[in-house]
Amino acid sequence: MTSLPGLAACSILASLVLYALTGGADFGGGAWALFNRGPRAEERERLIVQAIGPVWETNHIWVIVAIVVLFTGFPGAYALLSTALFLPVTLVLAGIVLRGAAFAFYSYHLHRERRAAGWETLFAASSLLTPFLLGVILGAVSSGMIRGTGLANLASGTRSWLAAFPLSVGMLTLSSFSYLAAVYLILETDVPELREDFRLRALVSLAVVVLLSAAIPLFSGGGAPDFHRALTGSFWSLPLLGGNALAAIGAGVFLRRRAYRLARVCAAAQVTLLLAGWGLAQYPFLIRPDLTIRAAAASPAMLRLLLAALGAGALLLFPAIFLLLRVFKRKALFGR
Repeated sequence: MTSLPGLAACSILASLVLYALTGGADFGGGAWALFNRGPRAEERERLIVQAIGPVWETNHIWVIVAIVVLFTGFPGAYALLSTALFLPVTLVLAGIVLRGAAFAFYSYHLHRERRAAGWETLFAASSLLTPFLLGVILGAVSSGMIRGTGLANLASGTRSWLAAFPLSVGMLTLSSFSYLAAVYLILETDVPELREDFRLRALVSLAVVVLLSAAIPLFSGGGAPDFHRALTGSFWSLPLLGGNALAAIGAGVFLRRRAYRLARVCAAAQVTLLLAGWGLAQYPFLIRPDLTIRAAAASPAMLRLLLAALGAGALLLFPAIFLLLRVFKRKALFGR
């Protein structure tokens, strides 16, 4: 997949991975806020806000990159998705906007509990719904049910995402984001009780991620048969599944031993492998069963300009993000 269309498609997958590892954890923090009850609830609430506050706006750059590459490099696929999956895509965009606005007001009024309550509910609810729908969209793209044009396209799109397989992918996405958030939040505090709270949440969400990861092939067998064959019958299937299992086992062991930095590496690797497996099983299609990466691609001249712009932008973007993390996340990420 070293052709220009292949490189552009890889950049979309890489952006989705980076979005999951950064913005996904922000969504997971909001999901934990929705179920924040019991002792130390207020301390956990403030920790979530403090952890998300410096970086949440920056983390959305990755989903912007993915969308820009999609509509610039693969305009046919963008048109098909925006029509067939109009409702979930619109809800995802609304969820991202509402979550950001709610977080801004919620964090500002956190010291005034009555004024913060409504914003907290909106922030948490949008943090729950948005990653679920993101996963549903990925599942629908792989289902093989998005076909046709016009009203037929819209009808097939509705059937494609209101089905067991995409809904199960949505649940896996939500649980993966919550899992990442719990693991990351452990290192955002030095308070032993708060670390223990999020360690237990990380272990529970890890178990859910493992169960759903095992269930996805079962759902895909009936709901996305072509995707299922690629996922389970390719030369890379066993190595990838084995790597995912090792990452999950490593995360569980390190969480139990309270080796939190190693647990964070394993959690990030686990989520990365899940998305990598989706991308490999999807290849050579952008949208199953009719639209391949090559068929959907823009002209070679456009792809060359797009990839050159991505390369030039990366030279500015990655150092800037590193500096941001160095300033605001130095202790959590670098240990000093």
